Amino acid sequence: MPPPVPISQPPKSPSPTAAAKVTVHVTGKIRKPGVYLLPAGARVTDAVAAAGGVSRGASTGALNLARRLIDGEQIVVGAPAGQATQVSPSTDPATTVLDLNSATTDQLEQLPGVGEVLAARIAEFRDTHGGFTTVEQLREVTGIGPRKYDEIKPKVRV
Repeated sequence: MPPPVPISQPPKSPSPTAAAKVTVHVTGKIRKPGVYLLPAGARVTDAVAAAGGVSRGASTGALNLARRLIDGEQIVVGAPAGQATQVSPSTDPATTVLDLNSATTDQLEQLPGVGEVLAARIAEFRDTHGGFTTVEQLREVTGIGPRKYDEIKPKVRV
């Protein structure tokens, strides 16, 4: 057999998709309230900046500006503590059940005990195996032992 022919150009990376974006509604004491499309992994501070910043005299004290955004959430600037961010019940990380075959790595990072590296491993397993057919396949992902699997299992589906 002849040796493989080298590729002259590196393969093109996939173009950004809608899955690589989050849509958030920024409202309250903000210069340009509205709905904004931001890159996945963006933080609350990025949403506030996209909306033109805080109105004069308003405070962001009740907001966690470092928190990652969740697709579909509403950020209320200048609201009393406890009302600063309203996330619909279906997108609240504490109650969300993620589909292992469609969740982004950022969404996977919201699972208990799952960080950036483990989220990437889950996504890689999904891509190389043509998706998950059962939740139990998570046990085959490097880094997910029995205890971590028990924590993740009720928060995912296929």
